[in-house]
Amino acid sequence: MATTTAAQRREQAKRDYDAFLEQCPTRELLSRLTDKWVALVIPALAGGPQRHGELARRIAGVSQKMLTQTLRTLERDGLVTRTVTATVPVRVDYELTPLGHELFPVMIAIKNWAETHMDRVFEARTRYDARPET
Repeated sequence: MATTTAAQRREQAKRDYDAFLEQCPTRELLSRLTDKWVALVIPALAGGPQRHGELARRIAGVSQKMLTQTLRTLERDGLVTRTVTATVPVRVDYELTPLGHELFPVMIAIKNWAETHMDRVFEARTRYDARPET
C-alpha cells in the first residue's frame, strides 16, 4: 500500500472539495461561516480570550441562546476553544484556535468592507426599489 505525503493529501483535498458541486461538504461550512453571528464572534475573539458575558456586551443584539449556539458550533468546527476554570463561580473563556486565527483576516475584511460600503449599498437599493416594475 502506497503512502501519501501531506502535500499530496492537500492536493487531493483540493480536488475532492469543490463548493460548486451539490454534495460537497464545504457548502455546510460556507453556510455556517456566512452567518452574521459567526462573522461578528470571530473578530470579537481576535483580541484574546473572552467570557460569554463579555462577548454578549460586545456584540449588540445577540441573544444568550444565539451566542451559545454560535460558540458551540465554532467549537465543534475547531475554530474556538472553550476553557473552564474551576473557580466559584466557574469561569468559562472562549478563544480562537490557530484555525480560527487563520479565518480572522477573511472575516475582518468582510466586516470592514460592509462597514465601508454600506452607503453605496443603500444607494443601490434605493435605485433598485425606484425602478418601474417590468
